[in-house]
Amino acid sequence: MSTIHVDVVSAEESIFSGNAKFVALPGEAGELGIYPKHTPLITRIKPGAVRILRADNDEEEFVFVAGGILEIQPDVVTVLADTAIRGHDLDEAKANEALKAAEEARANAKSDIDFAKATSELAIMAAQIAAIRKLRGK
Repeated sequence: MSTIHVDVVSAEESIFSGNAKFVALPGEAGELGIYPKHTPLITRIKPGAVRILRADNDEEEFVFVAGGILEIQPDVVTVLADTAIRGHDLDEAKANEALKAAEEARANAKSDIDFAKATSELAIMAAQIAAIRKLRGK
């Protein structure tokens, strides 16, 4: 059976490192599915869920990323995430609070920069909430 090595890292820490049978994540132009021996590729990724089908136990590993860069080589997938959170560490209540704060910040923005910053945070939190609900089957 063929596998691909996957590394998911953020500025703070390594979130996942191991072999997988399949990886799916939100690419800039849509959902990407990656199998071993994939064609080399570098692209930006959007906020959303990285799903990794582990080679060692056939379980799915779930990581939320707030955007970043993806590099694919035939035997290695590297996700360099702005922010990455393991699926089991996601907190829906905190995410909902952050979403409300971002909505409020956008409504009260005094400049174009503040508005853009709040809009970006709003998109990230909406993606995180969607990922949490997908993970937990809601």
